[in-house]
Amino acid sequence: MTIKLQQNSLASLGKEVLIPGYDRNTLTPGILHIGVGNFHRAHQSWYLHRLFQQGLNKDWAIVGAGVRPYDEKMREKMKAQDYLTTLIELDPSGVSSVEVVGSMINYVPVEEGNAPLIERMAQADIRIVSLTVTEGGYYIDPATKGFDSTHPDMQHDAANPAQPRTAFGAIIAALKLRRDKGIGPFTGQSCDNLQGNGDILRQTCVSLARLSDPELADWIDHHCTFPNSMVDCIVPATGPKELALVKEFGIDDAVPVTHENFRQWVIEDKFCAGRPDWDRAGATFSDNVHGYEAQKIRILNAGHQLIVNVAEVLHIETISEIMANVKIHAMFRKIQLEEIVPHVVPVPGMTPEQYVDLIDRRFANPAIIDTTRRVAFDGSSRHPGMVLPTVREGLANGIPVEGLALVEAAWARMCEGTREDGSVIEPNDPFWDQLQQRARAAKGNPGTWLEMRNNYGDLADQPRFAESFERWLKMIYAEGMEAALDAYIEMK
Repeated sequence: MTIKLQQNSLASLGKEVLIPGYDRNTLTPGILHIGVGNFHRAHQSWYLHRLFQQGLNKDWAIVGAGVRPYDEKMREKMKAQDYLTTLIELDPSGVSSVEVVGSMINYVPVEEGNAPLIERMAQADIRIVSLTVTEGGYYIDPATKGFDSTHPDMQHDAANPAQPRTAFGAIIAALKLRRDKGIGPFTGQSCDNLQGNGDILRQTCVSLARLSDPELADWIDHHCTFPNSMVDCIVPATGPKELALVKEFGIDDAVPVTHENFRQWVIEDKFCAGRPDWDRAGATFSDNVHGYEAQKIRILNAGHQLIVNVAEVLHIETISEIMANVKIHAMFRKIQLEEIVPHVVPVPGMTPEQYVDLIDRRFANPAIIDTTRRVAFDGSSRHPGMVLPTVREGLANGIPVEGLALVEAAWARMCEGTREDGSVIEPNDPFWDQLQQRARAAKGNPGTWLEMRNNYGDLADQPRFAESFERWLKMIYAEGMEAALDAYIEMK
């Protein structure tokens, strides 16, 4: 028998379930968060919940929001259970804790034109607007890394600033109302896995505003703050297994979240309208966010891309199963230590080599059912943002790039759309059709893949990388993925 997760049923849950010890009726809003997915609810929402458990910062509760049809479905599910979420922490031995988080207290209706969202952000109690909209959601030109003003979404929002279709257009419209009413600015806080995520959020908001209202753009740039941050916690998608797992604890939760037994949040202390005391819940305020995020993006995020395309071609379905594969694991370690670590500087308490060992253990956690398909999604954003910067530095500094060239060849092979056992790989990228067309052409002419200048820039013109890529892709097609892995592992 299960109990429907709601505020009035919390006391009926089992003793092993940790529940809010604070009166949620005393919470008042301070943060509006756009993109209420699993990661947000396991990360930022949890840190606030921990503060509330200590009786702190109860004027910083979260109002959820979104701009996609999916977000309205999530709102309906969350509203039906009083915006509560069950978090299930999984260490390698199994479940280590079950906790109900209550830091979200409302969720804005999702409508075309985003009027309710704009109105809510324009109210004075909202002092931080935070986002998790995925790495590829910031309208960045992949070649220049500048703002992509040509994107149809940006063109629409520039032409229709009062009825935007994107989160950024809504933020700009809300800030205009706040300026005109004398309410003042809020902090824009990206919680996405992007190096310099605050700087990128500033770039998108200010650049988009400048297309329609240059004076407003200047006001935003001068008065709003956009702190950089590094966020880290492995949070799988919720599926049938997760829904069944939460029921084992007697809880009927439509949107439970599982996560690993590790969290990290490093934040620049730049908040124009105040902030919660996140450091009292375990977060770190630091002026060296770049060092932490560089370590994470180069080793963890790029580390995922080292292995998932190889695994997809070999039809290995989860990250922990990938790490249990002797050949892929050996490839992972060799690339990390020989080709990535030389570019990463230590941060307080953690050398790059120690961080590789930590990530190795986290990826291998068998209790976390994180799928190869989920982690491989959106390679067209993740490879340029997380893998290729290390290739460029390796070429510039005389560091090996053979393994990274193999990784790119594995991505090209994956995008061809079939596995080595003959099964079909379903579309798994916003630009899948273009990638697949290139990948199939590259089967006969590998250089075709590197001619995607929006991803690779001038890397096609760099012989040390381009020749290695061509050799690996030819070997993968002629001899198979495992033969390529063997050849790389044996390379001196």
